[in-house]
Amino acid sequence: QVRLVEFGGGWVQAGGSLRLSCAIPGSLRGIDAMGWHRQAPGRPRDLIAGLSDTGDVAYADSVKGRFTISRDNAKNTLYLQMTSLKPEDTAVYFCNVKRSTWPSYDHWGQGTQVTVSS
Repeated sequence: QVRLVEFGGGWVQAGGSLRLSCAIPGSLRGIDAMGWHRQAPGRPRDLIAGLSDTGDVAYADSVKGRFTISRDNAKNTLYLQMTSLKPEDTAVYFCNVKRSTWPSYDHWGQGTQVTVSS
């Protein structure tokens, strides 16, 4: 089982910024979609930012205009730049990559905690 590795979580005051990174094994081929999800205590895990293999991006309304998803192919790294953070952004953040065609896969990171204080 492939495990992605996230970096960059931590504690920040409201209004601050953080950048999350997700290291993706270079051996993975044919990624269709990449994304960042988050899960707050007692809440379901939600997709908040997605990036397709064609470069299309999409954001949840709750983060639109504040978060930016990007990819550095040379470094095999997925990023999530978070600005204007709010206490309600507090959650565990997970990166995800998937391929829908054979051989399909759906890999996740272990999660990184982001805490925003008011």
